[in-house]
Amino acid sequence: MAAATTASLLVLLVGGAGWVYLRLNGSIATFGADGVSEDRPPEGAGGSNVLVIGSDSRSGGNRRLGGGEGDVGRSDTAFLLHVYGDARHAVAVSIPRDSLVDIPPCRLPNGDWARPQRNVMFNSAFTVGLTAKGNPACTQNTVEKLTGLRVDHTVVVDFEGFSKMTAAVGGVPVCLPKDIYQGDLNPNRGSKGKVLFARGPQLVSGQKALEYVRIRHGIGDGSDMGRIKRQQAFVSSLIKKIKSEGINPSTLLPLANAATQSMTVDPGLGSANRLIAFVMSMKDIDLHNTKFVTMPWHYQGARIAVVHPAADALWAALRADRTIDGKDASARHGRKNEDAEDGPNGSRGPASSVSGAGISVVVRNGTRVAGLAARAAAELRAVGFTVTGTATAPTQDRTTTVITYGPGREAEAHTLARLFPGADLQQATTPGIAVTLGRSYAEAPAPARAASAGDMSSGAADKARSADDDPCSNLSYG
Repeated sequence: MAAATTASLLVLLVGGAGWVYLRLNGSIATFGADGVSEDRPPEGAGGSNVLVIGSDSRSGGNRRLGGGEGDVGRSDTAFLLHVYGDARHAVAVSIPRDSLVDIPPCRLPNGDWARPQRNVMFNSAFTVGLTAKGNPACTQNTVEKLTGLRVDHTVVVDFEGFSKMTAAVGGVPVCLPKDIYQGDLNPNRGSKGKVLFARGPQLVSGQKALEYVRIRHGIGDGSDMGRIKRQQAFVSSLIKKIKSEGINPSTLLPLANAATQSMTVDPGLGSANRLIAFVMSMKDIDLHNTKFVTMPWHYQGARIAVVHPAADALWAALRADRTIDGKDASARHGRKNEDAEDGPNGSRGPASSVSGAGISVVVRNGTRVAGLAARAAAELRAVGFTVTGTATAPTQDRTTTVITYGPGREAEAHTLARLFPGADLQQATTPGIAVTLGRSYAEAPAPARAASAGDMSSGAADKARSADDDPCSNLSYG
């Protein structure tokens, strides 16, 4: 599942003491390179690309963790990690599992090659051939076709490995804005069930950590896109936890052991020596210099469509080994990353530098949360936007925030969107820009909004926090 990607990404980003893998040679499994397409993109201008896949196969030890039937290996979201040529910066691009993509020919277990598929869900590439281990090579082929980036290495971790890793570090700090019930994890159970997580801050590990990153319906907007944001924050918390305890054998050996026992890699990483060389090449990458973004997207019915040309610009920047705000990564050598998290739909640029100067917007409340439009208006004014009015939307049942923009206002709408993670951008025939707030905004923790607003005055931020009555409002874990 998507949660497992966090485990393998972590192995790559805390690798300063990669020598711990010397004791783990026998635990490293590989998949065959014969399934990798011969029609591959050329090498980029610099840096390297690592595809990180989470598998939710229910085979073996994964079965006891629940959540599905059958032994076919499946995947949810995946990260494409681009490590810049300066070896100090990286960006992890999430590719949602429901994204509609083209899958090129992929090798089947009997040696034949499957026919290409058009406009199908991204995660179906991993199931081509219907094997328990999945088809990592097919997913790699699909990512290369989607992005035009050559994937240098592919890593797969199942969710048993994720569960063991979080236990090995003694738990990861998280905070829940409300009580979460069994029915939130599995809405098909037909009842609310018992409380899985009590409201407030807590440590999660093992199966509890797995349940936390799998929740869709109890917090956020109930979508996989909201869950991706939570998983990205979880990765940050996990890395911070490990680094706070020190990078040493007593910390990393149990962690590495848990990871490699449930890890499958391409043949290029299939030995301890190769893993050491690869991990050590990233030893200077700090969490502050690692940006988590999501591929530019919008909803297409119940699925996710890739947004062009924004996605094309993202892939082109990475092929050129340039940051996603168009800068030369090598020029930032030795600096801490000043970028905040990506804006909604993969919009580019640091949220911390958002300026609404010269941009007018109407704010509407599309929920039943009293005062939500006024709160958003205050946050927008704090970063320079001109709010020309607030109102209640015709319907108050919106899940996702929607930004509509008239002719010639697309760039301004994308600037606005950087303050509303997960917002859906829609072009309209009427002039001007309007934002209709959904539950995704209402339920976002106050610190996340304050961070997105960048230079929001402390008074405005405090007002927004107090309006939430959120036990997590003064805490930050990701």
